[in-house]
Amino acid sequence: MKLDVIKLDGGAAGEVELGEEIFGLEPRADILHRVVRWQRNKAQAGTHKVKTRSETSYSTKKIYRQKGTGGARHGSRNAPIFRKGGIYKGPTPRSHAHDLPKKIRKLGLKHALSSKIATGDLVVIEAAEAEGKTAALAKQIKSLGWKRALIIDGAEVNESFARAAANIDGVDVLPSMGANVYDILKRDTLVLTKAGVEALEARLK
Repeated sequence: MKLDVIKLDGGAAGEVELGEEIFGLEPRADILHRVVRWQRNKAQAGTHKVKTRSETSYSTKKIYRQKGTGGARHGSRNAPIFRKGGIYKGPTPRSHAHDLPKKIRKLGLKHALSSKIATGDLVVIEAAEAEGKTAALAKQIKSLGWKRALIIDGAEVNESFARAAANIDGVDVLPSMGANVYDILKRDTLVLTKAGVEALEARLK
């Protein structure tokens, strides 16, 4: 399939050929869901922690005598049934990451790119280059109508462009190796440079 290429100032810059096997798939929600869930679980810190009865602070003395009180037998105030006692089977630090086959991860990225094409939210620009002025770049982005955009460049992001885009709300810039399903779906508009298209096609073939 062919898609028009534009410049940052809105002018036309020819066309680009997009591979059907990457950009022309029928998006599947189940695959996208699996990949996003894998990404978010992998990113979860897992630092949640509660104190068990061996970690709470209280005297280790038996709280009252074994017999004759008319109450239940107890040895420690740290037992889970008491207020300020230890927590039974509470969360402990762990990794929430789980495995997902590489084929599914690769397929998920293809479906994410295809979904942006299907909804008309994929834009190809000639190059992501700026003179390092945030105000000028913000004006160009506003004129193009991008409110929440992810810009994916080639192997490396132009340094001055990344610096200019850093303070623009709702705009993220990534190199092609940083392209991922969650960030693509989270943004309203996906912007690829011509170098980014080539890098993604080489990565996903």
